[in-house]
Amino acid sequence: MIGGVEMQKLNPLNDFIFQKLFGEKGSEQELLSLLNAILYSKQKDKLISVEILENKTLTGELLNDKMGILDVRGVTDSGIHVNVEVQRKDYANMHTRSPYYWSMLLNKAIKKGEDYADLPKIIAINILDFNLFDLPKFHTTYRLREDTHREFILTDIMELHYIEMPKFYKLNEKDLENPLHRWLKFFDKDVPDEELKELIEMDTAIKQAVEKIDYLSSDEDAVRLYQAREIALFDYKSSISRAKSEGKLEGKLEGKLEGKLETAKNLIIEGSSTTFTSKITGLDKSIIEQLQKELNNA
Repeated sequence: MIGGVEMQKLNPLNDFIFQKLFGEKGSEQELLSLLNAILYSKQKDKLISVEILENKTLTGELLNDKMGILDVRGVTDSGIHVNVEVQRKDYANMHTRSPYYWSMLLNKAIKKGEDYADLPKIIAINILDFNLFDLPKFHTTYRLREDTHREFILTDIMELHYIEMPKFYKLNEKDLENPLHRWLKFFDKDVPDEELKELIEMDTAIKQAVEKIDYLSSDEDAVRLYQAREIALFDYKSSISRAKSEGKLEGKLEGKLEGKLETAKNLIIEGSSTTFTSKITGLDKSIIEQLQKELNNA
């Protein structure tokens, strides 16, 4: 019980929880196990160690930001920079946002005066709670290759991984001898207790992750921050559903429009007129008026 409330089962794919599991100092073994499961199937290729780079301050503003990014960053023993990000909502921009974010990481990885030959390999891993590609595989990898001679790679510094959880869930057979399958089963918040117990017995790193989730489940502050991220996601989904039911924003509520809606709401709350809000955001006045009605009735 927490404050008189029964402990809830926390979703490992909540990005606040994910960062607590893999993105904090002391979580190196869990992150190392996950990276090896995703990146390397052969024992001889496996990473030996990873250093976690803490780069996010978990402020209330960030945790309540529907579009905020809580990612996990690390550097391996061989100097590879790795970024892991969870996305539970399809904002219809992953095809372009992921390479863009990768390029930002590359830009940060080189210092002024250093040679381009010193650029590190950067691997971006995206764990998605939705389907992105029209491919049967749940785990796909992308590199810079020549169009017709696929064996020729322009450079190995770019590597993008996408793991589509719904496709994994639909697999008829999960191979628990496969470490990636074990981790993805752990990420399923509805995994039965008996199966979770089996995962714990097979994998020490998963056992450590389960123990950390149990600890977080009993911590009032952690649960509050977890709920803040869940509410932010729920609010986004609700705004999409509500707007579609109105029939006014069909097909437009992705990408930049979400930010415009949030800006419009803030302007309305501050007392801005319909005309001014429409001019600043570019939204139609009828949409602004609908938002005003919703805020007045809230």
